[in-house]
Amino acid sequence: MDHKHGLLNASDEKLEYCKYKPSNRWTSVWTVIENNRTQHQAWGRWKLGSVRKIKILSFLFGLTVTVLIMASYILTRDQKGLFLTPSPYHLTVVSHPAPQPFNLSFTTGYTVVREVVRSIVAKVDFSHRRVPGLREVREKEANIFTAIPQKFLPYLKNHCWYEEFFGNITADPYGKNLYALYSKRFQAVYDHLRRAFPAHLYQHAGRHYRLRCLPFFYIIGQPKCGTTDLYDRLRLHPEVRFTTMKEPHWWTRKRFGESGLKGIINGFHNPYPLNDYLDLFDQAANQIQDHLMSNSSKSHKKVDIIIGEASASTMWDNNAWVYFYDNGTGAEPPFLVQDFIHAVQPDARFIVMLRDPVERLYSDYLYFGMANKSVEDFHERVSESLHLFEGCLAERSIRSCIYNTTLNNLMPVRLQVGLYVMYLLDWLSVFSREQILILRLEDHAANRKITMRRVFEFLQLGPLTLQKEADITKSPASNTRRPADRNLGPMLSITKEILQNFYRPFNQHLAQVLKDPAFLWM
Repeated sequence: MDHKHGLLNASDEKLEYCKYKPSNRWTSVWTVIENNRTQHQAWGRWKLGSVRKIKILSFLFGLTVTVLIMASYILTRDQKGLFLTPSPYHLTVVSHPAPQPFNLSFTTGYTVVREVVRSIVAKVDFSHRRVPGLREVREKEANIFTAIPQKFLPYLKNHCWYEEFFGNITADPYGKNLYALYSKRFQAVYDHLRRAFPAHLYQHAGRHYRLRCLPFFYIIGQPKCGTTDLYDRLRLHPEVRFTTMKEPHWWTRKRFGESGLKGIINGFHNPYPLNDYLDLFDQAANQIQDHLMSNSSKSHKKVDIIIGEASASTMWDNNAWVYFYDNGTGAEPPFLVQDFIHAVQPDARFIVMLRDPVERLYSDYLYFGMANKSVEDFHERVSESLHLFEGCLAERSIRSCIYNTTLNNLMPVRLQVGLYVMYLLDWLSVFSREQILILRLEDHAANRKITMRRVFEFLQLGPLTLQKEADITKSPASNTRRPADRNLGPMLSITKEILQNFYRPFNQHLAQVLKDPAFLWM
């Protein structure tokens, strides 16, 4: 999670909201909001500079003025309570300049944002998306489908195939791999792969072939829902292998060229080729190849090693669609990530870990290393995001807003990530329910043994010794909340109530789809 440059990490995620250049309309809206949030900081600097410059003879007078100003500031903030910005869409539809934000009393502000949530809930619908045909998908990303065969080796449990190698076997096969170039943490792994490369080429009829693989399963989401912990435990299973790094984000980001700060500012550049992504599975492919070569009977006994990929953006992040798949309507994306994965791997399996979306959002906020975090600041960011979301719904459908790149980049918190059922329905439009295992973090935290047994069964993994199962299930939890963040305490009760009201209809439909009331999070 902390790879530099090319790999998406915490720093990349912090830049999530500024990846794309918003329209002038959205920019003016955001300016109004940011002016409000910074106005008191400017006052603080003015007061400090003035006190230093006043003359000795006017010290008492200046001190009195300073105290009065400070008292006024505090009282104004108390009156303001938690600032609830009026809908920015409403501010921009008028012809005259948008009015400056005004202070609301705590009670009035709460009433306003509660009405915003009611407005959003009234417009929620769960209509089905238009699913593109297989031919459309293949034509849109022809480079993917010319490199990956339609059938995989039948005697392997994992999805693998042999690809003819035309290069110089003594040359560095990873010399131009962008993951290798930008991943300092994994240089030792790539050095090992370079040395092992010639020995793992399969020779037949005077030609060289290399074993290529895609994942048997994907951990696709959601962020701050325990995917790292699940990943760390699955890695301990003797039949499971993963990519060189946990989150390559190829399907959602890297294949479009999102390669760190420079790519975000200057637009899309250096898209990661498919071969760079496939290289991430070479370490596992080499082990599968070793099992094949050790099969002296040549009967192609089933090799049970499977490979996983764990990018927590796969389920929900389609922010690049408007730049690559826009069909001219600008409403909903005509293609989603799952369309391409399904066209390549119709039999793939997926694991989703979810948690109470209210708590997920707060954990998401705390995770990013922004300065001056507080429960009041979180409340204000939630309010601003709800107003932006409401404004989008005034003009677009719920699905259009969820996948709206500009909206997603402008909202101060990622409200949309917790709308689980919307993403799940879109995944179920191409994959069967049996191919997607959906877990709750709350259940996983309460009894890891039960959760991991469900995962092992879903992936059709072999039995474990009691000692190995204990090693997997009893290890400490991964990626837990930092002590400094825990010291902030829980979110404000009114923030929690507002978010519960916002997420309730989505949770209710999710529970209906999954036939499990536990997903109500009540």
